Amino acid sequence: LLFFFNDTATTEIYTRSIVGSVRCVQETGYQRRVHGISFMKQEVLTAYIKKYDEELKDSVIPFWEKYGIDKEMGGFLHYLDQDGSVYDTDKYMWLQWRMVYMFATLYTSYKQTPIWLEYSKQGFEFLVKHGKAEDGSYYFALNRQGKPIIAPFNIFSEAFVVMGSAALYKATKEEKYKTEAISAMNHYISRIHNPKRQWEKSMPDKTKRLAFGPYMILANLGTVMKECLGITDYDEKVKEGIMLVVDKFWNEDKKVMFENINTDFTIDLDSCDGRHINPGHGLESMWFVLKYAEQNKVPELVPKACKIIKALLEFGWDKQYGGIYYFMDVLGKPHVELQWDTKLWWVHNEAILSCLYAYRITKDKEFWDWFVKLDEYSFTHFKDPKFGEWFGYLNRRGEVTHTLKGGRWKSFFHLPRYLLFAIEQFKGIAPVPQFFTLLNHLQLSLIHI
Repeated sequence: LLFFFNDTATTEIYTRSIVGSVRCVQETGYQRRVHGISFMKQEVLTAYIKKYDEELKDSVIPFWEKYGIDKEMGGFLHYLDQDGSVYDTDKYMWLQWRMVYMFATLYTSYKQTPIWLEYSKQGFEFLVKHGKAEDGSYYFALNRQGKPIIAPFNIFSEAFVVMGSAALYKATKEEKYKTEAISAMNHYISRIHNPKRQWEKSMPDKTKRLAFGPYMILANLGTVMKECLGITDYDEKVKEGIMLVVDKFWNEDKKVMFENINTDFTIDLDSCDGRHINPGHGLESMWFVLKYAEQNKVPELVPKACKIIKALLEFGWDKQYGGIYYFMDVLGKPHVELQWDTKLWWVHNEAILSCLYAYRITKDKEFWDWFVKLDEYSFTHFKDPKFGEWFGYLNRRGEVTHTLKGGRWKSFFHLPRYLLFAIEQFKGIAPVPQFFTLLNHLQLSLIHI
């Protein structure tokens, strides 16, 4: 047994499973259940790994390599139509830094293709040179040449500077990337209680809210900084953000994750913004929380995160047409956003990752069933078989509303990250141990004897 299992506790569990019955292996369509312990069939995992790997390397990466690199001015071109043609050349900081992050992450975690690292480096140089304001914050947008065109009013510009710079440091170990990541992280944390600073347009009598987004992203930044830089400087701040997400923005009574809560942590059901729910945000945040729980050895977070994932999937799923709604009202009242019932690519990308993280950790079949449903919906509705990459926006019925592959909010980030991280999750899901495959054959032989 120790030939198959490298620790005595696991060996003892499996030894007890062998003794007492020749019916120790039970099969379903995708699992083998061994005395109460579920294992995914290797052939199922292999098929999904192949599917996701081919989508990443044959469809998504080549599309952005061919059309998304601004070889003339530097940085990236992210306003791309269905066929990759450019329909605008402005450069939005979120999307630019996300591409820096993604190419560097692919280099370190997928395949060490030198040109990917070069794409990331040139993006970094362009954005630091042109996109950084005098106070160290980052503008929201530049024109193609790098001239600032929108003020640094948005905290999330710094968030993606953190991610891109940290990923480059992990890939190269060059200090300038670490320095930039730390600088941007400090700016982000300093802004979290006043994200828009002097560009806040609300008047004093407007009700003050805590917004979910900055704390959700802080949870992700914490894991990225620790993984890429190996530092613990932000552990306490990140922990505070995590606790706000799971204890304050999550509402146990309504079983939803609120986007806006009052500063005293109560909810406001009398206003549109108080009732506003973004299921995709909540689902994305939960795989951040699960990753944080594993990275920092906080197992008590796992059951709550898994409960939240199940609740948000049930709440957000369109039971008539399929897919997850973009925005919802917790009481089912009219939503002020006209696009509330659309289906977006990133929502489904992040929902799938939350299911895979949860399934790998818990082996709860409900998460795998949700994964299969979401995977089928996503590949059927968003994938473009003609030009590659995915469409981003569908109407409620699942019909494409925008042919673009990149725009002001969509670039080379959510889709490739989801495909890459999903492959990692598939590889982390334990297949049926070799020993039990052999044992099953032996049992059948004994029965015949």
